[in-house]
Amino acid sequence: MRIVTLICRLLLGLVFVVFGLNGFLHFIPQPPPSGLALEYLMVMLKSHSMVLPFALQIVGGVLLLLNRYVPLALVLLGPVIVNILMFHALMAPEGIAPGLVVAILWSVVFFRVRTAFGGIFEPHPAA
Repeated sequence: MRIVTLICRLLLGLVFVVFGLNGFLHFIPQPPPSGLALEYLMVMLKSHSMVLPFALQIVGGVLLLLNRYVPLALVLLGPVIVNILMFHALMAPEGIAPGLVVAILWSVVFFRVRTAFGGIFEPHPAA
C-alpha cells in the first residue's frame, strides 16, 4: 500500500503542477468548450478569478512532489477537485474522466494521512 500511495501522491502532484502552470503559461492546447461552459470560463478568465485556483494547484502539487505538508496540500487541492468535478458534471460532462481520476488519487493519498485529519471528524460542542 505504501508504494501505491507514493505513486498516487507523485501523480497527483505532477498533474496539479503541470495544469497549474498551464493556467499561467498556456503550453497545453485545449479545445474551447461550448455553450454554458464557454461562457463560464470566459467570465472566470477575464475577471482573473482563476489566478488563485491555478496558484493553489501549483503550491499543492509542489508540496505533494516534495512530500512536505501533505495534509495541507490535500486541504488546498480538495476544493479545486470539487470545482473540477462540479464544472464537468454540470456544464461539460464529456471531460469528467480526468477529474474522477484525480479525485481517486486524492482519496488514496488522503487515506494514507487520514490520522492528520482525525480531529475534524470528532464531534465537539460549539464554544
